[in-house]
Amino acid sequence: MLYVHTGRVVALKAARRVAQDLHAAGVKPTLTRAQAEEIAACTDEPEARALVETIGAGQLEVLDHEKLPAETELCIVLGGDGTILRALELIRPLSIPVHGVNLGHVGFLAESEVAELGATVRRLLARDYVLEARSVIRTKAFAASGALLYADWALNEASLEKSERARMIYVVVGIDGRPVSEFGCDGVLLSSPTGSTAYAFSAGGPVMWPEVDAMLLVPLAAHALFARPLVMGRSSVVEIEISPDSPSPALLTLDGRRQVELPPGSRLETHLSKSSVHFARFAETPFADRLVEKFKLPVEGWRGGNPDARYEPGAEES
Repeated sequence: MLYVHTGRVVALKAARRVAQDLHAAGVKPTLTRAQAEEIAACTDEPEARALVETIGAGQLEVLDHEKLPAETELCIVLGGDGTILRALELIRPLSIPVHGVNLGHVGFLAESEVAELGATVRRLLARDYVLEARSVIRTKAFAASGALLYADWALNEASLEKSERARMIYVVVGIDGRPVSEFGCDGVLLSSPTGSTAYAFSAGGPVMWPEVDAMLLVPLAAHALFARPLVMGRSSVVEIEISPDSPSPALLTLDGRRQVELPPGSRLETHLSKSSVHFARFAETPFADRLVEKFKLPVEGWRGGNPDARYEPGAEES
């Protein structure tokens, strides 16, 4: 399956090449009907017309996403992190792994670059990849009466923020059924390890390695003496109560895309989900290397120490 940033010419061109390469190898590439309609609407763009011709030639099959073949092995996403998040919304119920080809800027979720597209397709066809599980967070919002208002998941973060620029929201934070802190703020972020390099990072939270089985809480511009980021384990449940005295509603936003307004008095419950999403990776690249590459970190002074004396996890210590 292909998922494409339909608003970018380079993505449309890459999608046509991938579809043709997969078809030539005897693999049936598919595209969702919604995306095909978006592409067909761009009749003034030559690359869009060329991709429509690829569909017409039978090299790319268009299906409703609910009718994807059961044997679908992989979703190749052509775009940036935002496109990958949109694709995951669509395919998570189908448990299909994702391989992201970066056409954006940082592209922290992507595995390969568009300049390597030919080699990428060959390796995917050869199943020369490993699956990496990433934790997601599950969030429920309740009214003051206890009625369920909203429930959904996020790969990166759930952000609870003020809806009016000139006003704060007032919250009480609880963890595992116990109150922890109360303050006025611009909002509160609840992040997975994957999301620790996204909004939470910009808000001053720590970077967590993807394999850390934990959830991160980051207050946003909190008016409080103690409002530091907190890291909690898998078993923890975070509750955020919006004070009934808050002067305006709050906005709950998941992965920067799905949004719902919550009135004063509402309560949010968030925890790590039991199910994960999976990424198709070409190599188990050390996460430190990914940080350096994506954030362009300076490392010229690194000497490396003695590789023979380096600690190996699981090795017996003397």
